[in-house]
Amino acid sequence: RYRTQHKKRPLSIDPPPPINNIMMMHYTTNNTTEGSSERLSLYPAYSKTAPQPPAHVIRNIADHNNQMAAASRDDEETVADAANTLAEWRGNTVPEKEAKALRHVFDDLQDHFGYQRVDPRVRFNNTNLARLGNGGTWFGDLDFTYDIKGDHCNLAYIGMDVCVDLTPKVVHKHGQPMLKDYGNSWVYVYLPGLTLDNVKSYVKTGTGWDVSTEGIVYDPNRNLVAIEAKMSNQTGQPKPSFWVAKDKDTSASRGDMSFSRIGSVQEVNAQPQHQFVHRGVGIFSVSMEVEGTPSFKPTPGAGDEAKAKLSFTLVSVRTWGITDCVAPIVHTPSMGLN
Repeated sequence: RYRTQHKKRPLSIDPPPPINNIMMMHYTTNNTTEGSSERLSLYPAYSKTAPQPPAHVIRNIADHNNQMAAASRDDEETVADAANTLAEWRGNTVPEKEAKALRHVFDDLQDHFGYQRVDPRVRFNNTNLARLGNGGTWFGDLDFTYDIKGDHCNLAYIGMDVCVDLTPKVVHKHGQPMLKDYGNSWVYVYLPGLTLDNVKSYVKTGTGWDVSTEGIVYDPNRNLVAIEAKMSNQTGQPKPSFWVAKDKDTSASRGDMSFSRIGSVQEVNAQPQHQFVHRGVGIFSVSMEVEGTPSFKPTPGAGDEAKAKLSFTLVSVRTWGITDCVAPIVHTPSMGLN
């Protein structure tokens, strides 16, 4: 269940909006800040307790995703042309169309899930499931095709209007460990139930899979859901970046904002002055897990009523302030959905 923590807090960037407007604000990023690099890595979003798949399985998944991305490129370009045309984006050298999609999602904050658009112009692409270890769990990473003014660009990330919870947690209760490794390998993110329902409908349309509600916490008082967003914390892997809004640019159009990177989410979480619930846009990679059998790969609509469990990995946060409108989870909650 949700518990509210009471503590002295600094002023937010803007006065907290009413709860029914908390996810309705939309800003674009002023992409002129020097030194604003963004390190990205296409790491899979494994469950905290799930075993890592063998190296050959990871290679097979990566090969498949690369083939899917290549096949979805604009018909007017050949795969070779697209591969040879490179562009720079925040310190990353990537194919030109991928750079276009990165700017669209990370810099312009376009077509993210929330109340800015009820129908983001993005397609969830079907994934080829591979078996995890020797068990019956099958895994696949999702990728996404954005329609950017008629140009179809593939990307491994989606954005959602969320609140990211960096408040301190009860790590022990009655001598028992709770919320292990919170703020280091995972965090709670809160979003309206309608937003998650919209994501689930896109998954169904793009992949054919119905989405399980396993692992989702529901707050009926505010119609919000909480999901456990995983974070990369491995040595040598980029950690999720945390960006805060600067003063509005008076020369820019209304709604334009610039953001500054102040560190990784893990670094920010360790600083008491930032240990609050932050509202903004979270950018995620998404994977799915489906239970099957070791000898039979599950398929959607096969009649066995299997559902896909989504797993979100937080890659970057763009926040414009903190909010008092969400009561954070302070210890292990009871799951509110079946």
